[in-house]
This record gives sequence, C-alpha cells and structure tokens, in this order.
Amino acid sequence: MCGIYGSTIGYSKEEVKKKLERTNFRGPDQSGIQIYRNQYSNVILGHNRLSIIDLDQRSNQPFNYFDKISIVFNGEIYNYLDLKKELISKGYSFSTESDTEVICASYLEYGEECVKYFNGMFAFVIYDYNKNLLFGAKDRLGQKPFYYYLGPSGFEFASQISSIQLFNKDLTVSSQSIKNFFIWYNVSGEQSIFNEIKKLKDGYCFKFDLISKKYSDWQYWDIKYTSNINLNLSFNEAKLQLEDLLTDSIRLRMIADVPLGVFLSGGVDSSLIAALAAKSSSTKVKTFSVRFSEKDFDESIYAQKVAQHLNTDHHIIDCNYKEGLNLIQNFSEFYDEPFADASAIPSMLLAKYTKPHVTVALSGDGADEAFMGYRRYAKLDKIKRTLKIPYSARKLSSELISCTNNKRFNALKALISAKSSGDAYLDLISDVNSSWFLSNLNIHKIPELKYLNNPNKNFHEQVSDFDLKTYLSWDINTKVDRATMAYSLEARSPFLDYRVIEFARGLPLEYKFQKDNQKRILKSILYDHVPKELFNRTKSGFSMPFEKWFRNELKDYVLSELSHNNLKNIPGINVKEVCKMIDEHMLGKWNHYQMIWSLLVLKQWLDKNANGLRIV
Repeated sequence: MCGIYGSTIGYSKEEVKKKLERTNFRGPDQSGIQIYRNQYSNVILGHNRLSIIDLDQRSNQPFNYFDKISIVFNGEIYNYLDLKKELISKGYSFSTESDTEVICASYLEYGEECVKYFNGMFAFVIYDYNKNLLFGAKDRLGQKPFYYYLGPSGFEFASQISSIQLFNKDLTVSSQSIKNFFIWYNVSGEQSIFNEIKKLKDGYCFKFDLISKKYSDWQYWDIKYTSNINLNLSFNEAKLQLEDLLTDSIRLRMIADVPLGVFLSGGVDSSLIAALAAKSSSTKVKTFSVRFSEKDFDESIYAQKVAQHLNTDHHIIDCNYKEGLNLIQNFSEFYDEPFADASAIPSMLLAKYTKPHVTVALSGDGADEAFMGYRRYAKLDKIKRTLKIPYSARKLSSELISCTNNKRFNALKALISAKSSGDAYLDLISDVNSSWFLSNLNIHKIPELKYLNNPNKNFHEQVSDFDLKTYLSWDINTKVDRATMAYSLEARSPFLDYRVIEFARGLPLEYKFQKDNQKRILKSILYDHVPKELFNRTKSGFSMPFEKWFRNELKDYVLSELSHNNLKNIPGINVKEVCKMIDEHMLGKWNHYQMIWSLLVLKQWLDKNANGLRIV
C-alpha cells in the first residue's frame, strides 16, 4: 500500500519531492524519484512506500525490471505467489520476494492482458522503454485511487489529487462537481473536483503514448450485464462453495510480512471475516472496534461479545467529541476532495488507534452491496407495489401532499410521483431537500444508470449492481482508503475479491435476500461459527452522533464556521434557507446534521484549496 506519482511535465526534482511529501502519510517507509530522459519526453516516476511484502529495500520503487520497464505501484496482488510460480516455469527470474516484480514479469509475458490475471486491489503505471509508452490500470472494483491530468503541458497522475494540484496553474474548480457533491456527498464518477483532473474508472486500463502524446483507456472487467443466475445450485451447495471462497479470499489477504488484524464492529460482515480469519490463523487474531459514549451509537458491546467467543486479542477505541473535532478540523488534509460521509470520522479514529498494533487490517466492506444487506433494500418490494398504481392517480396524490408543505412527507411524495422503480430508488438514496439550493440538482444524468435500468435483471439485482458501481466505488472505497492511509494502515476487504462478487451475482435472489432475513447466506455461514443470539438486533450503520454533537458540544463550532457571512462564500446555496435549517436543527425541530456536515466539509475544502481559483 503506497502512494504513486508520475508526470511528463518538466517539474524539477525538488518540486516532485514536495508533491510526494504532500501525501507521504500514504507511504512513510521510503520515498523514491526517478527521472528518465529520452528524445521524445522526460518521464518522472515517484513513490511513497508503505512496506507490507518484502520489507527489504530491494523492493523499493520506482522499480526497474531488467532494464526493460519501470513501475510505480499502489496496492496488493494477492495471488502473486501462484503467478510467480507460473512465470518461473516460463523462464522468468526474480530478485525480490515482492508482488511488484510479479506485475512486471506478467506485463512482459501477457502484455496489456496481464491485469486479467491479477486478483487484488491496485493502481499501477509501467514505463515501457522500448515502446515509448506508459501503461497503467486500476483494480476491478476501484479500491485504489488513480487521478490524472492531461493538458497542454503534459500528462500527470497520482494516488491523490493534491499531488497533481501542487504547482499546477491550469486548474479550475468544477461547479458541476460541487452540485454532485450535494447529491451524493462525494465527488462522483470519473470527474474530480477540478475540471482538468479525471479519475481512471474502475476495471480500466490506459495507455499514454510518449511520441504522439495521445491518451486512451479501455475497460477490462465489469459486472455482467446479462443475468447469470445458477438455478441448479442448492442453498447448501452454494453455502459450502461460498465459505470455501471466502476462506481462500481471507487466506490470500493474510499474507503479509507485517502484523495483521481485523476491524470488528460486531455486525454480520466483520464478524464473519473475524471468525474465518481466526479459524485460519495459527496465532491469536487481533481485533479492533470503536466505542461511543452516546449509547444510541455504541455497538462495541456486541463486538466485544463476538471477540470473546472467537478468543481474539480485542482492542476498544473510545471516540468523544473532542477527538472528533480534532479530526474534523484536519479532514481535508487527507480527504483532499469534498467528502461528507460522516462515518469517515470514526473510520479515521479506528485507523489511528489500530496502527500502533498492526499495519494491515481486514474489513467487511462490500458485503452489503454483494449480498443485499442495506436496510433500504427491504423497501424495494414496497416501491414495486406502489408503482403498480396508475401514474395519474399517484401524480394527483403527490400534488395533494405538496399542499401540506410538511417535510415528513417528502419521501412519500417522491415515491408516489416516480415514473419508474429506478427513479424511485434514486430519490430514496439521495433524499435531497432542494429548498436550500439556488438551482435544481439533476440526479438522473450519470452513466451508471444503465445498471439501475438493466432490462436483463430483476429490480433487486439492478439495485445491487448500481450500488456496487456507485456507492461502493464513490463512497465506501474512498472513505476506507483515505481513512486508513491517513495513518499508514492498509485495509484489505475479502468480500471485494472479484471471485466473491461474481459468485454472489450468480446466486438466486432468495439465497441473499428474504423478507426480514437479508444477507441470508452470509448469516447461515456465520451462525456455524458464532452463536446466532449475538446478532438478534436491528442492523446499524457505522455512523457518528453528529445530530447531538452539533446541538451541544460542537454547536459553537458549527455556528462560527457556518455563519451568514461564511455561507455567502459557498456557491450554489440559498443562504437564507440554510440559516433557517441550521436554526431548526439547533432547536431540535428537525435533524439536518447531513446538510450541516456537508457544508462544513465543503467550506473547509474551499478555504484550503480554492483561493484564487475560478469556479466554472
């Protein structure tokens, strides 16, 4: 796990060094820079290393492989040992024990098809000396970030946008990205917060020709657009196959030359990972959870019960408003685009206090999307039933509700006025109150809608696919990467092994989702290892007590940061309406914590990054 950087722009070595220093928290163990000069273009490669596999300096990057190619690589190739054996049989030799060198040999053997052989999370760029090109790729599910700038001055890429931003005078802030931020609480899709910087899409490769200066990219993996349900697989057969697959996924992710642990919330997903990890480990597994003083948000007691049953070395991390405020005030240093998922704060706290014990932590991310675990999925049948009512009747009901001017009916109004199940789901997950914006926010203009409107799959499958391509990619993966790398900790997600994702897509719906029994097959596996009684409670997300903190301990901070004068500097919002909503929150009339948190995040980012920049 590291931070990568590269450019064909003529920055000085000192400038490149500062670009790497900006994100050296991603890889504090070693920093390297190489400048390659040829008749067509200078190529700069830079790397901040967090040593996980082969701690020897021989595996430092930029890494040169037999004077044919050089590479900078962020992530892990979990099946590198199997690939290495195959490549040795083909005549390749290796001077390190690293997965980095396996990528290089795989590229020379398989060319651009090499990415299809990798099981891992990765973003890498190879400089091919003979072909005069840069070749790179991002993992299938987008766990590792990759930003790039392509302009008159050249091509530049990095793990985080702030490295590209430094010394780049061609940037403008994207007004559309700010609008998208208010809808999704992150900068969605392939666009970044800057108009001139893009993100490489998940499951994509790219080439940059150093002679022609042309950039091209293409997709090497995606969720199957056609339905591939295996109706011949019984539930018990599927359960056995899935447990074997998860066990192997965890085994691969426990390969490390540094201490390793497990994030344990006490929920189904992390408990299953902890149980299978404990079963596979020859030593006592370390587990970590967060405890809040606010009882409504504290689930640490459940994590502790699971840890006791599994006999893990369990650590509980306390979170209070003082700790939270410190992280809030430095938030944009690590999330260097606006990002308003409130669970980022406890995620950062968990990483901060896990790092002194381990350098790698397994997490349960991806299970809700793959096996239909979110609470909102229980509403999908209600949506389908409602939409069977003729649209004319629903439209009239919506107009009658509008006359009440009652905010509590906003969700119902959106549902009954929706023209399709996909539209209804978008309204359900966005829940945008348009009253505090100066213009309408259009949630219906994203290319990922093809997954939500896929005629080849049922509604539950459509929603699951859509969430994998949007919420998982834009929110969950961003949150986990930035929160852990802020403290030089590597997070690995066994549920995001592409084999697990593909297997889940082939399961009959009832194996994953039944009324009042979501993630059915995962629970069935879990209950073979941990008593079912420990999970007889309502599902809870990993969230913050911001509603209470903003009214009490952090009230002065909120009112100071979001004063009337400060709000006037935030583009696109109705300042008068926002002030009214903040007052409503402080008086306990309504819970507007998400709006308040979004504005705090955006204001902080604008204060630190947008001085002198045009918003276009």
